[in-house]
Amino acid sequence: MSTRNDGRTADQLRPVTFQRGFAANSPGSVLVSAGNTVVLCTASVSDDVPPWMAGKGKGWVTAEYNMLPGSTSPRKPRDRKKVDGRTTEIQRLIGRSLRAVVDQAKLGERMVTVDCDVLRADGGTRTASITGAYVALYDALLSCEDLAPDGAWPLVDSVAAVSAGVVGGEVLLDLDYSEDSTAEVDMNVVMTGGGQFIEVQGTGEGGTFTAAQLQGLLSSAESGIALLTEKQRQAIKES
Repeated sequence: MSTRNDGRTADQLRPVTFQRGFAANSPGSVLVSAGNTVVLCTASVSDDVPPWMAGKGKGWVTAEYNMLPGSTSPRKPRDRKKVDGRTTEIQRLIGRSLRAVVDQAKLGERMVTVDCDVLRADGGTRTASITGAYVALYDALLSCEDLAPDGAWPLVDSVAAVSAGVVGGEVLLDLDYSEDSTAEVDMNVVMTGGGQFIEVQGTGEGGTFTAAQLQGLLSSAESGIALLTEKQRQAIKES
């Protein structure tokens, strides 16, 4: 097993940290770091739902994602007039991932909006966003007086995500930008804390991949998400 440019082994995550309560004006907020990728996730709760859900007794969770201009080099222009396709795809992915672990009936007629703003990008921004967004969502729901973990708690499980890829013919977990930009195969995996898949996005960027490589990618991602789930649980217990 080869050593990577940052000293990790093929199946090793980058160092992950959660700094909860980072934004004082949001009921749920966390600064999540995965190596050199840093994302601020904030969650806000409102007492309304989209018009098409009004009167159904169910809530909604949605997400917005943005890369700040200084998060990359060269500078990324702000999305002022039109959200680009990549941003739209990622924020829809984050929203789907969070809704997969929410009982919308128990949430009641309220909407939670999770904002994921990338402060520094070094690969895996969408997966770090999902992993951090869950913690922000958890804290935002704690702020609702009629919801409680031992009562009408709407979270049925946790959710986390990680990337995996084939680089130089080898399956690697949690790619940084230098690896992601040269990967033959790139995959993003979203799973519940209970081990159920929510979404798998796998693409042959510079080549094809075999069934054995696919299984290796999924196995590596499952192991990584199990570790991320434990880190989420530890962060939540620190309240």
